[in-house]
Formats: sequence, structure tokens, C-alpha cells
Amino acid sequence: MKRVSAELLVRLVFELYVHAGVKHEDARLVSEYQVGANLAGHDSHGVYLVPVYLERIQKGQIVPNAPIEILDETATTARVNGNWGFGQIIATRAMALCISKARCSGVSVITIFNQNHVGRLADYTLMAAGAGLVGMMMCDSGRSPKHVVPFGGREARLGTNPLSIAFPSNLEAPVVVDMATSAVAGGKIDIARARHEPVPLGWILDREGKPTTNPEDLQAGGMMLPLGGREGHKGFALSFAVETLASLLPGIGFGVDLQARHTDGSFLLAFDPSAFRPLDQFKADVTAFASYLKATPPAPGFSEVLYPGEMEHRTEQGRRREGIPVEDETWSKLEVLANAAGLGVLLHILTTSA
Repeated sequence: MKRVSAELLVRLVFELYVHAGVKHEDARLVSEYQVGANLAGHDSHGVYLVPVYLERIQKGQIVPNAPIEILDETATTARVNGNWGFGQIIATRAMALCISKARCSGVSVITIFNQNHVGRLADYTLMAAGAGLVGMMMCDSGRSPKHVVPFGGREARLGTNPLSIAFPSNLEAPVVVDMATSAVAGGKIDIARARHEPVPLGWILDREGKPTTNPEDLQAGGMMLPLGGREGHKGFALSFAVETLASLLPGIGFGVDLQARHTDGSFLLAFDPSAFRPLDQFKADVTAFASYLKATPPAPGFSEVLYPGEMEHRTEQGRRREGIPVEDETWSKLEVLANAAGLGVLLHILTTSA
């Protein structure tokens, strides 16, 4: 396991995307989002995915510099056709449009289709919170391959179907909910496999439908469970709602097509809390509410109560000081890609600084 500075890692990922034909502005944004996911502790959405994205570019599944089309636009709504560009680029522009409309009309809803993987949803809902709005985003993978079973089932028919909600506040760490509706984000199982670590019981089933802690079992025909353990019907219900809004509403369908390219259908919502009460009062109450919860006496085995988003903020601070941990398998893949792209000098700097 290596530890690499965030700045150097962004530079490496940026250069790899530029070498693949991505324009500088887009390569910078995608690399910053991916390394940002590592900083927040969400390694499943970080540089681990760089080889995956580059392979998709080669196969024509990700279209660099694709035009973004705004369709069926009204004062408060729009449909966005991403034309198979980077999800990070499309979702950023869509949320910026959503924020602009919400500022004018109080609320806005936007859907996205023909879009690749968007990464960490908090990146977009925090855009809205930073603008003094409440932001919400949901994603679903349409008809592309699935890994999550409906509650009570033994065949994968759902995606991990994440959702995120961010609130403006006066706190140092932003208040943001960012979660899969499956027991865990799918990439976390891939990270465990790359690190040769077991996963907790209750995350996945093997191909026979039996609980397992071996992450290799997922790729061998296994399945992921919905959020909630014995109460998994709650995670399943949330997943149903996410897929309805992020897949059916944009019109990308449902079901499983093993040959389908990956897509992230999306539902974005932003609204202005000042339509209900002064923004400064709302932010003060969100701050006070979080502080009230943090003052709860901790249960045995816990040192304190954290509000949503606080752990990611602390992880980012630590990793900016100490470097980002990159598992050996991912680092080896990045080395191969960097050497093939003629980035040996940069790779040497990264290696010697790790």
C-alpha cells in the first residue's frame, strides 16, 4: 500500500485523461472528483476507477468531449442528454442549471440520460448546499448489469441505486447524506478484493444465495444485499424509489441486459429554503440540530456521535496531511498506464514521494 499526495495524484490522473483525448478542462474536473473521493475515504469512487474509465474510452463507451443537450426545458425543469460523455462533466453542468433555476423559481428538478458513471453523488449535492440551497440527487444504472437482489430474492435485479441530500449550515464540515441503498457501494467490494481482505457478513451472497465474506464470490455469480440486514425491505423500498425517479422518469428503463453499456440515469432536485423562512435562520437551526445530536452520550464502543458528512471531512483532512492510500493492485495498473502514456518522469516523482 502506497500513500501519495492528493496534488500529485490529481496530476497523474489528469495527464492520463489528456493522453486519452480528453480536453484539459474536463480532464481536470474528472481527476479532481476522483481524487476527491479518495480524500473523503470513498476509495471505491476514486483512482481505482481510472483504468476502468480509460478502457471505456477505448471501447467507445465513454465519449470524451461529448456535447451536452438540454431538452424539454421549462422555468423549473429540464431533461439532459449527456450523449455518453463523462458523468462528472454532465452532472456538474446539470446541477449548475438546477441551482440557477431554483434561485429564480424556488425549486428545480432535472433528469439525465445517456450518461456514464458520475462518481460520488455528494460532489453535486454539495454544489447546491454551497449556494444556500438544499440539494438532492439519485442515480440508477438502467438496464446495465445489476448486482443487488430485491429483498427476499436470490437473483440480482437492482443496482446499488445511491442517493444524496446536502443541507446548508454554519458547520465546518458540510452536512451531507451520501449512501447506496444496497448494503454497501459495489466498488467497496472491489476494493476489498484488490486488498485481499474479507468483507463483513451481510454484504453479499455467493452464487448459491448463501451469505459469504469472500469478495471474490461477487464476480463469480454472487449478489449484493439491500441495505438493512434483517430489515432489508427498507433498503429495497428506497432502491425502488430511486430507480423509479432516476431511471423510469428519465426513460432509460429497467431490467438487466448483460451487453448494455454502463449508464447512470439521474434525478436532481434543488430548492431554496428561504422560500419557507430566512436562510440564516434555517442554517442556524441545521447547525444547532447537528450540535444537539453530537452532544448525545456515546454508546459502548463509540467515542462520539458524528453527523452526516463529518467523517468524510475528517478523513479528507487526515489524507491531505498524510497522503492517500492506494492499494498495490490499483497502483500497478496506474503504473502500466502511465508508462504507456510516456509519463515515466511523473511516475518516478510519485513513486519517490510515496
